[in-house]
Amino acid sequence: MDKRIARRAALVFFVAAAAYFFFILLKLGNPLGTLFFRGRKEAPEYVFSYADNQPEDYPTVQGARKFAELVQEKTSGRIRINVFAGGEMGSENEVVEQLQYGGIDFARSSVMMLTEIKPKFNVLQLPYLYRDEKHMWKVLDGVIGEEFKEELEGSGLVALSWYDAGARHFYNSTGPIKCVEDMKKMRIRVANSDMMSAMVEALGARAVPMAYSEVYAALETSTIDGAENNWPSYETMRHYEVAKYITLDAHSRIPEMQLASQATWEKLSEADREVITACAEESARYERRLWEIREQNDRERLTKAGCVITELSSSEQVRFRAAVMSVYQMYCSEYIDVVNRIAQIR
Repeated sequence: MDKRIARRAALVFFVAAAAYFFFILLKLGNPLGTLFFRGRKEAPEYVFSYADNQPEDYPTVQGARKFAELVQEKTSGRIRINVFAGGEMGSENEVVEQLQYGGIDFARSSVMMLTEIKPKFNVLQLPYLYRDEKHMWKVLDGVIGEEFKEELEGSGLVALSWYDAGARHFYNSTGPIKCVEDMKKMRIRVANSDMMSAMVEALGARAVPMAYSEVYAALETSTIDGAENNWPSYETMRHYEVAKYITLDAHSRIPEMQLASQATWEKLSEADREVITACAEESARYERRLWEIREQNDRERLTKAGCVITELSSSEQVRFRAAVMSVYQMYCSEYIDVVNRIAQIR
């Protein structure tokens, strides 16, 4: 009898304790699912890929990660974007091809990669096209920029936003470039771009197409005299160690784009497209700020490292631009009206 009473008392105590325990959980707003399945999260509706060929600390990659973070936040985790940096998904031209076929969902690409798809993009590569950085953003953030985005319709690509890639300058190992004549006979590495080669040749130098990864050794061994690129690339690849003379001529301000695959875009609702576009625009503003800071820091650091910086006079800027006018006719004769509209923007 005593054992039966003891068991009954124990059961009553257990039920009362359990009831009190669950009451406390509910009062604290901690439902049973949170307690017992805390490690489990609801799977996202979409998991997308994003490709960039630059290293992790590069402004475009940081912009991509900001984009992914914003999308996840604005969709309450329904859409997740995994960013693959450092060329993990292939070279830029390979990534663009995969975007067109739906193998990759999102990417950052230079407009250089889009010229074979849409030749009109050659306009945005023209040397000395813009008066300065402010002029470029007035163009790209305005009506003309929207027209270029629309140009990609039917290509398998969707344009989301413009990213900064800075201004490209000439640097070399032999001496300061202060005038057009200083370019004569100099061997300048260029990317595999006919327009870039034509520009360098028009300035009187010899264009040497070469892989980006081979430039340091070529400068070190005097296989080439110089190259051209933006401040972050000049610093990241340590080209300043073997080519300390840099001339800030800003011959090219080639923008980059955040792109989506048309195949991916068609999976999304109109509401999700609007969210993603807004996040892309916000990440672009973030990336541009990072780029400005990065350029300033690189310039200060490399000045201390002994780089010799030359800025062209106004008269020489006019002479450099005049020297490359043949490139305009060679590659953009069909689009001179667009070039003229860009020149008129104030």
